[in-house]
Amino acid sequence: MNPVFVTVLAFVCIFGGAVLGMLLRGVLPEHHISEASKDVIKVAIATVATLAALVLGLLVSSAKTSFDTKENELRGSSARLILLDRTLAAYGLEAKGARDLLRQTIALRLRQIWPESGDDATVVKAIGQGAGIEAVQRSILELSPKNDTQQWAKSAALQIASDVAAARWVLFEQTSSVLQWPFLVILIFWLVVIFGSFGLFAPRNASVVVALIVAGLSMAGSIYLVLELDQPYDGLIKISSYPLRMALDQLGKP
Repeated sequence: MNPVFVTVLAFVCIFGGAVLGMLLRGVLPEHHISEASKDVIKVAIATVATLAALVLGLLVSSAKTSFDTKENELRGSSARLILLDRTLAAYGLEAKGARDLLRQTIALRLRQIWPESGDDATVVKAIGQGAGIEAVQRSILELSPKNDTQQWAKSAALQIASDVAAARWVLFEQTSSVLQWPFLVILIFWLVVIFGSFGLFAPRNASVVVALIVAGLSMAGSIYLVLELDQPYDGLIKISSYPLRMALDQLGKP
């Protein structure tokens, strides 16, 4: 779901709760908003606010951890690609075909996932398309070592290529959302209740309305942050192609 749409919807619900609270204040009997009633309501809302803060913190922390994990996976794969190329270089000139294929594969994958367009869009599905590193593995398997050095280089290259292939499919699996939507729905409901209590007891003036709007935007902004971090290949906050481009620059060098 579009993070901007969800964020706007969340803000409308949250600020709508404050407006509803203001409207309720005008129709509720006086004893419902007496000092004794206010004390009980404030304690109840404080409990809800504590739960909301805990859940919001959990969502932000979980989304940030997931984002960092995916970014580290990409950096690790990029480093292994350089190591694979260096290992093939140690094998000798016979591995030049495999090295060229590796470079071509990475260049193609970069163009597929991060096309050089004006909007800097990403094509997430491209991660799982094509043979990818598996084609390089087959090329390495076709090598015929003539000495112990080449035998070691072939074995090491196959192991590194296997690690890269495994990381590729891990990245592919991580393109799906890890956000638990029930958490988000319940969190928004709690925020609506909290802001409803604000509106119920707040005086009706421009300063209060502006304060509630700013607070509502802040809450909606935190939800937007969670949604953006949950989709690391799209939106404003996303994984950069820089590690893979740096790896590509190193491939094929003597």
